[in-house]
Amino acid sequence: MIKRKRLGQHFLNSTSIAKFIVSEAKITKNDTVFEIGTGRGILTPLLCENAAKVISVDLDEELVRGARSKFSNIHNLVLKSGDGLKSNDPFTIFVSNLPYSRSKDAVEWLAQTSFSHGVIMVQKEFAEKLLAKSSKQRKAISIIATSAFDITVLSKVGKNNFSPPPKIDSVVLKIVKKTNLTVDLIQTINKIFSYRRKTIKNILKQFHKETAVDKRVDDLSGEEIVDLANKILEK
Repeated sequence: MIKRKRLGQHFLNSTSIAKFIVSEAKITKNDTVFEIGTGRGILTPLLCENAAKVISVDLDEELVRGARSKFSNIHNLVLKSGDGLKSNDPFTIFVSNLPYSRSKDAVEWLAQTSFSHGVIMVQKEFAEKLLAKSSKQRKAISIIATSAFDITVLSKVGKNNFSPPPKIDSVVLKIVKKTNLTVDLIQTINKIFSYRRKTIKNILKQFHKETAVDKRVDDLSGEEIVDLANKILEK
């Protein structure tokens, strides 16, 4: 349990919520589903019911061994131990109760990855970052997420639906892929936000570029921030 807490993983223990998540994923026989965080396997067999194939990955080898024993009769399931964010397996649908400690990394990885849509459960605080409307509350991950996906809040999930219970409630989100972002673009957006107190003129100086624009990052729209990142990346 200490190891799982270190990974920021809290196991969903509500079958009704698991069924809701899988239902919202709209899986068909043409789909390959990718799940990060097999955990105790509450989502995994439900994902397999309608999919052509399910690939489920967990960092904890012990949990993967348990899932292999428990689900040995499910023939469209591939179980792997390791870091799902380093996977090159193609998939069409992503479903995950994301470990809290890796939510930002996962969203950045998904922003670079080609797929149709996904259903993810994240910490309420992180969901608020992704969907922040106020320029003061936006983070780099807000711009990355809203550039790459259309995001819809599906449901709030109380902390008592997990074992061990986290300190904060969770939110189920539907993400629909709009476009792929490059790793360079993602890194540049993150760098821009590390200079957010500077003017655009001074930010561009950090990258040996010039502009007459005296606005600050908080004065720009999400699209303008992406345009600024692309300007920085121009050779």
